[in-house]
Formats: sequence, C-alpha cells, structure tokens
Amino acid sequence: MIIGNVSLKNNIILAPMAGVSDLPFRLLCQKEGAGMTCMEMISAKAVLYNNKNTESLLAIHPDEECVSLQLFGSEPAIMAEIAKRIEERPFKILDINMGCPVPKIVNNHEGSALMKNPELVYDIVRAISEAISKPVTVKIRKGFDEDHVNAVEVARAAEAGGAKAVAVHGRTREQYYSGAADWSIIKAVKEAVHIPVIGNGDIKCGADARRMLEETGCDGVMVGRAAEGNPFIFREITAFMEGREYTAPTLKEIKETVLLHADMQLEYKGEFIGIREMRKHLSWYLKGFEGASALRKRINEMETFEELKEIINNIYA
Repeated sequence: MIIGNVSLKNNIILAPMAGVSDLPFRLLCQKEGAGMTCMEMISAKAVLYNNKNTESLLAIHPDEECVSLQLFGSEPAIMAEIAKRIEERPFKILDINMGCPVPKIVNNHEGSALMKNPELVYDIVRAISEAISKPVTVKIRKGFDEDHVNAVEVARAAEAGGAKAVAVHGRTREQYYSGAADWSIIKAVKEAVHIPVIGNGDIKCGADARRMLEETGCDGVMVGRAAEGNPFIFREITAFMEGREYTAPTLKEIKETVLLHADMQLEYKGEFIGIREMRKHLSWYLKGFEGASALRKRINEMETFEELKEIINNIYA
C-alpha cells in the first residue's frame, strides 16, 4: 500500500486510540504484522504551548518502521505551524483527527465536529499540506449524525486540500462505538475520491478484513478495539490475506507477550504509571479466561511488576 511517497509493507493498520496506541503497544502490533501503526491523538495547541505531558506522546522508538502521527485542532494556521515544527520527528505520515466523538473535543469544535464544516476541512488540510513535505491524511466518520451523513463530501474536501489518503469509520459521531458500522459509506467514499481509502469499523478477525476489502473496494483496513489485548489479530489478518493457515498464539506465547508489554511499559513510563497503564491492558488480555473476572479487583489494585507477574503466573498456570 502506498500513501503519498510512503510505501507500507501491507495494508493492515493499527488505529489511533487515546490511551491505547502508545509506543509499547505499537511495537507489539508491528511485531505481529501491522503495516502501519498510528499514535495517540495529539493536541496541536498542547504542542504550541509546550505542554510537558505531550512530549511523551510524541515519542517514537527507533525500531518503529512506519508510524502515523495524529494531530487534532481546528485552526489551520496553528495546525500548519505545529506540523512544520514537528516534521523532523521520525513519523512517516501526519494524520488529522476528524473523528473523535468525545464531548470535550467536539465542544471545542475539534475531532468529529469538523465533519460539520467541509470548507474548514479543506482549509486545514491545505494549510498543513503546504507547510510540510510528508503525506497528510485524515480520519473521518460516516457523518456527525444520521441526519448529516456527509463522509463523501468531507473526503472530497480533504482530497482537494491535498490529503494523500482518508480513513473512514463507518459510524456517526452520535453512535460513538455502538451499533453496527455502515460499510456502505466506505464504499461510497472509495467511489468518490482518487486517493487511497482505509476502512474502519467492526473488523474483528481475518475474515472481516477480507470481507471489508471485497464489499467496499477500499485499499486498506484499520483495526481499533479488536486489537485491545489482542495484538495477534494483525498476525491473523495477514495470514488470512496471504492465504496462509493462521496459528493462534499458545498460552505460553500470550503470557510472554503480556510480560513483554508490561516490561516495555515500565521502561517507557516508569513503574508507577506503567503498572497502572497495564491494569486495563491486562484485563483485555485476560478477557474470556477462566478465573479472570475473579482477579479483576486484584488487577485494578496491583502496583508493582512483581504483583503483575504473580497474577500472570497464576492465570497461565
């Protein structure tokens, strides 16, 4: 898959997810076969005002092969200035968030609120595309609500502004992540623009990924919540796409992956923050495992790496 002047090793992409797609998790997903991983969304204004917490979100590991950095904001001039300021960092693609449904983002006229204003979409993409040489992409939704389904119009505005690809989540902002994703809107966008279209929403296995490509004609697939606690989904989708037999991870391999994930979290964020970040990840990894629900309270109270290892050893025994 090619986006602008960037060639991906495949068309299977980890979605940008706040609080999830941090550096350790991106490395795991890349290891399992993701062709590109997307960073957590970053506020352009936070970078502008040198917010200390934002610097850690901008960290990229030397081993990361293809990373997309996602900015959010609503002021073309500021976003272009920030894009130019950070361009020398080792990300390959700059994505603009136009799909976040969270109220505090939307109420600030950012994220999916931009879907209401295709003219502003054009202005933002145009300003950033003219400011940097790296490819600029956008991530959008079906529309703001069912009365305003305008993904096609917004995608065309982005393309006219210079976007090199568009990712489409088949739900409206009003839906958040509930209900079924409407893949027909992904097909409509694909038929309306000439740049690569990446489909997003309800891809839970290799068969889903193949079906989305076949039903919509999109160029790539983006996996979000189905990767939580399951970076192996990229291995599964890759095998399915290539016609190879998929070998599910053994319990030993899952255990080793969880410990590796925790080890990277601690190295990257320190034990205090790293272990607390691992609480949600561990709950996702153990979803469906016998005895996991009984351990939830203990997982949510663990504070050290030794406690985490003890929980893991007991579960996978």
